[in-house]
Amino acid sequence: MQILILGAGQVGSTVAESLVGENNDITVVDTDVEKLRLRQDRFDLRTLVGNASHPSVLEQAGIADVDMLLAVTQSDEVNYGGL
Repeated sequence: MQILILGAGQVGSTVAESLVGENNDITVVDTDVEKLRLRQDRFDLRTLVGNASHPSVLEQAGIADVDMLLAVTQSDEVNYGGL
């Protein structure tokens, strides 16, 4: 399953950790380079640095092909922007 997670904070990381063990193809988007680096080093997933409220960032993340989108950032603009 193709899963796109917007947010690399505690919730996004916990969800990614749970789903990566189930052989899913996961991409995590966040503006914090260090958080993404730590997640990528720890888990088998793809990361993308950028603001997930921007359509170009979502396109780079592969939103057209995802089966599941999880918006778990600290920003309501990002979390509700894709609805």
